[in-house]
Amino acid sequence: MSTITDSPRGTCALGGVNATITALERVIPIYHSGPGCCMQNSAGEAGQSGGRSPYQVGSVSTPCTNMIERDIVFGALDRLRETTEGALEIYDADAFFLLSGCTSGIIGDDVGSIAKEFQERGEAVYAIESPGFLGESYRGFELAFEAFLDQIVKPADEHEPDLVNLLGIMPYHNPFWQGNIEELTRILERLGLRVNTFFTRHQGIEDIRTSSRAALNVIVSPWLLRSAEEQYQERFGVPSLRWPGPPVGATDTTAFVRAVGETLHLDHTLVERVIAEEEDYVYSYLATTPEGLSWKRFAIVGDAATVVGVTRFLANDYSLTPAVAIVTDPMFRDDDKAAIARQLTTLEYAQPPKVVFTTDQWEISQELRLHDDVTLLIGSTNDRESAQESDAQYVPISYPVTDRLVFNRSIIGYRGSLTLIEDIFTDL
Repeated sequence: MSTITDSPRGTCALGGVNATITALERVIPIYHSGPGCCMQNSAGEAGQSGGRSPYQVGSVSTPCTNMIERDIVFGALDRLRETTEGALEIYDADAFFLLSGCTSGIIGDDVGSIAKEFQERGEAVYAIESPGFLGESYRGFELAFEAFLDQIVKPADEHEPDLVNLLGIMPYHNPFWQGNIEELTRILERLGLRVNTFFTRHQGIEDIRTSSRAALNVIVSPWLLRSAEEQYQERFGVPSLRWPGPPVGATDTTAFVRAVGETLHLDHTLVERVIAEEEDYVYSYLATTPEGLSWKRFAIVGDAATVVGVTRFLANDYSLTPAVAIVTDPMFRDDDKAAIARQLTTLEYAQPPKVVFTTDQWEISQELRLHDDVTLLIGSTNDRESAQESDAQYVPISYPVTDRLVFNRSIIGYRGSLTLIEDIFTDL
């Protein structure tokens, strides 16, 4: 029996693929779908993620076959071929990805065959079978990486000991994705490492192609990209260090830095010097924080990585009390949920929060009503009304965020944790 989800936090698999592709430098998606998909997916992912839009193509500027009823009956591969020809003429790009929507997926149009035709001509055209009915946004994120590994990544003659791939932060679906990736990159570079992020610093398809040279994948997510993790290991010999979400604050970021150092056998003296300098930087600011937060009881709503990192920081480093942590990722593996719950309930000082897994906004709102002693609600724009009902302070940090502009702001790592505290104090 089907179910209805109130205000789902994301789009379809096609939207997740689109968010991933459009975040890559000089990479263009070409939709083989109905006319509304490109506009709705751009609005649903980038448009709900801090007020921005893809900087290359998005919404109605996205090349699309605009399939109609006649195409459902007779197929539209000729139209896809024509649309791809036009995109190659108009756009100066390093790669193009043909993305199938629900309409082409239902009738079985083979987008891969069209991509192959162009590849035989020497064009960088690839295909991803991505009909929306395959799942939600995160499924699209994983489909994109499966395509990268199958079609883009090339075997390396040797691994470069100072090169790492930073994975697990989904573009646009995390409103702070660019700033968060930049903060983790800054920290890793202080350890003497070079970082493939794929989505920042004008990186793109070539960085994906050569990612097999990395000595390590650093995956900052409790559950995403398990298939990619296995493929990197089995096909290219790249091992992974999985961290349960981007670390927030000095305590968890220091543990993260030490784990990277131990895994890559980095110079211990260098690692400890970086930690000492970063902790001094953070604690020097926190020591000047005005009084007024330690009494707060908070609820947090959002994706697993954000909920884990922020809850642990506010409880372990800042003495706030977590009342309830609501994880909105549509997860299906019980071991993933158990691992996330363990991170949220194994705290150094605070009493553990109630942990709830749900994607339904009605259920989220009902759960929040049970905690009338909460004075701080950290969540998404969807949760603002719940904060108003209980007269709680509201801070938007998880998708969707439509009531603030976010460029390169970070709320993770050492320095991002200071920004998070600033945001909480701003509306105290």
